[in-house]
Amino acid sequence: MGSAHDALKRTADLVLGTAALVVLSPVMAAVAMAVKLSSPGPVFYRQARLGRGARPFRIYKFRSMVTNAPDLRNADGSAFSGDEDPRVTKVGRFIRKTSLDELPQFINVVLGDMSLVGPRPDQVDQIQYYSDEERAKLLVKPGITGLAQISGRNTISWEERKRLDVEYVHRRTLILDASIVLRTVPYVLLQRGVNAPGAGGETTGGPRT
Repeated sequence: MGSAHDALKRTADLVLGTAALVVLSPVMAAVAMAVKLSSPGPVFYRQARLGRGARPFRIYKFRSMVTNAPDLRNADGSAFSGDEDPRVTKVGRFIRKTSLDELPQFINVVLGDMSLVGPRPDQVDQIQYYSDEERAKLLVKPGITGLAQISGRNTISWEERKRLDVEYVHRRTLILDASIVLRTVPYVLLQRGVNAPGAGGETTGGPRT
């Protein structure tokens, strides 16, 4: 993709990301208050994630877990996301189902760390599980939503999500981005694919909140 495409995509991200922060500011304020009142700890969850070119950046989310929760992983190295995860608070379970926990990522979009559409950013150490082909997802900025998010989200395997991320990299156009954004809306409203039912996990160390 050429620089013109990147410039147009960045302009769209900046305009739409800023608009989203303004329009959604009352909702974000309400979520922040609910998180703060529901359990001890910070309102925001910050974690290093893989960005474009494998450069780490700090992602922002509303905290949905208890403070200092253990980092649970599935056998393939993917993050655990079960239906009855004991680390998740009551408010956290609600904001995850409704995707409200993801709203602070519009800050990442405005800052230029992320795009509205792109592969979801993995944790920094998860790069060790990438095949050479899967590293292609690091050629673009990670996104709030993407092909994997409208194709099953957490109900499909991590391998399939990575395959869809690579497919997006090869197919990406502004028209595809617009289509993904529009198709994301029913996924969020109907709360599809939030958890991976029956997923098993293992503790690999390191705090996560």
